[in-house]
Amino acid sequence: MFRFFVIFFFFGIAVNAQILSEKDRAGLEDEILEDRFTNLLPKLMDRTGLDMWVLISREYNEDPVLKTMLPATWLNARRRTILVFYRDKQKDTLERLAVARYNIGDNIASAWDPESQPDQWKALLEIIEEKNPNKIALNYSLDFALADGIVKTDYESFLNILPEELKAKVVSAEELAIGWIETRTAKEMKLYEDLVALTHEIIAEAFSENTIVPGETTSKEIVWWLRQKVTNLGLETWFHPTVDIQRQEEALKDHIEAFSSGYEDEVIRPGDLLHCDFGITYLKLNTDCQQHAYVLKPGEAEAPEFLSQALSKGNKLQDILTANFKTGFSGNEILLASLNQAKEEGLRPSIYTHPLGLYGHSAGPTIGMWDSQGGVPGTGDYKLYPNTVYAIELNTTVNIPEWGKDIRIMLEEAGFWGEDGFRYVNGRQKKLLLIPSK
Repeated sequence: MFRFFVIFFFFGIAVNAQILSEKDRAGLEDEILEDRFTNLLPKLMDRTGLDMWVLISREYNEDPVLKTMLPATWLNARRRTILVFYRDKQKDTLERLAVARYNIGDNIASAWDPESQPDQWKALLEIIEEKNPNKIALNYSLDFALADGIVKTDYESFLNILPEELKAKVVSAEELAIGWIETRTAKEMKLYEDLVALTHEIIAEAFSENTIVPGETTSKEIVWWLRQKVTNLGLETWFHPTVDIQRQEEALKDHIEAFSSGYEDEVIRPGDLLHCDFGITYLKLNTDCQQHAYVLKPGEAEAPEFLSQALSKGNKLQDILTANFKTGFSGNEILLASLNQAKEEGLRPSIYTHPLGLYGHSAGPTIGMWDSQGGVPGTGDYKLYPNTVYAIELNTTVNIPEWGKDIRIMLEEAGFWGEDGFRYVNGRQKKLLLIPSK
């Protein structure tokens, strides 16, 4: 049994995390994958009513779902890799077959002998005819990119080998593919707690006097500090971080400028309200976090109360959104209920929460986009299922009379929806970080 561990040694609040070796990471990743194949996939196939799932990929052009099924020592598919999962619900069995020259690690055995059947497509057809499934599910989807992994040539080649009676059984694997991507196991959630904690620790170090010298350090220097910190830890960032500044004398940027044009490089000064957007990847999981910090002016020991109250309004919007989570509700239903409630309670909200897990912008119900606050067709119509993780991403605009302007409180934290309701994976920001910190 491999164990995930992160050990922190503090000097001030500097983070030095001991990350698993590549060998131990591989062992843990494969252990988790075996658990998902054995205990999760049969339930998902039963839930979606699919008894055969066929995934087809070629090296360096992998189906996003198939890529998550490869063992840790397979960084890519090999040649053409075909996976077949056949579920016999009556016998309570799930066969995992590879129509490939190689076993796919220890989890999926090769079911193709090229010496007796040189044609890979015909070998696949023989398996399908032997199993005689009720449905043959392929990864194609209009709305979900991560469930749309079969390429045109493979799709056409596959259909060309099927007799008409089998072509009639071909269906989209959309809901099964999404279920595989979005559902988190108990083993994964134990890792997630530590991974989000590490994300918080890195942000705390970035937004500290150990890293920022007011009047000298720029916002872009903190962006590249974040990138380098993650690299030094032996991890990866799944998107380029941002660090931006709101201050009294500068007007609030509109959403289009803020979200599409990026942020200029600015020298950080006392009295600034800082904000970052940052996420890391480790053991096939991703984090996504936005937090705020305040740069103390000379003589200040705390952030101004009006900024602390603004942050509280962001927390209130988080509470409204997560209280509207209900299994079986669509992303659009959750979005509209939350926006209506927030406006009734005097907030000026914008919600753009997304699934989080094996991918940063993952598969599952989209709960708004910053430029689509009336609902998101397709991905917003997908229903909420338990044992799923979301980046609770949103903002509220707050008027600050002391500054004579509006500011925007932008927050993002990983949250888990389970059988017992909602919880944050590793807490959330409820107080501004302070520079210099107390």
